[in-house]
Amino acid sequence: MSSQPVADMTPIPPDEGTPVSVKIRERIAAARKRFNANDNIADFIEPGELEQLLDEVEVKMQGVLDSLVINTRDDHNTHNTARRVAKMYLNEVFKGRYVQAPPITEFPNAEHLNELMIVGPLTVRSACSHHFCPVLGKIWIGIMPNEHTNVIGLSKYARIVDWIMGRPQIQEEAVVQLADLIMEKTQPDGLAIVMEASHFCMSWRGVRDMDSKMINSVMRGVFLKDSALRREFLSLIPGRN
Repeated sequence: MSSQPVADMTPIPPDEGTPVSVKIRERIAAARKRFNANDNIADFIEPGELEQLLDEVEVKMQGVLDSLVINTRDDHNTHNTARRVAKMYLNEVFKGRYVQAPPITEFPNAEHLNELMIVGPLTVRSACSHHFCPVLGKIWIGIMPNEHTNVIGLSKYARIVDWIMGRPQIQEEAVVQLADLIMEKTQPDGLAIVMEASHFCMSWRGVRDMDSKMINSVMRGVFLKDSALRREFLSLIPGRN
């Protein structure tokens, strides 16, 4: 009786062939953490796995195109669409889910600044978590510092906004996440944020209303208690009067 070839008797590693998305989800589950659409999961992605995830998303996106009955083999316009879409989601529009927070250099408030500071408008590029349609708009951030407040560079506010907004989400939750992060980084006496955005889930589909926008705000600390300060912040936002 002939013996079985050695190659056939080689043990297969237990996770051989396991999709990288499954490995990442298992780590998140083991840590008892969420992985909702607007959550950052960078802590659970190991080096090299984002590239593997890109390959996996490409394969599944190709399946979506096949199910849409699009001949990507013979249509030169869609030949590499699956790869392009995978790269767009992971490396651009949803990048805020998969990478660590941008480095934020913090400086002590050496001059004891205690006057209202407003940053904006900062560009918002996000996506609705219901339909993955674009959400485009502007954000204004008001800071009321105290002598213990950490001072961060103006460009860092733009980086924080880009990181938080680079996820599929709803506008109301996005602004709260942004406020929580800025409060944590700067520890001011007060924080005010106003966001105005157009939602393509209303203009591109559904009711197809091209002119509607959503405006919402978050007020923290002295902005909640001091109505005069709140009015000052809102009055100083260009074009929002």
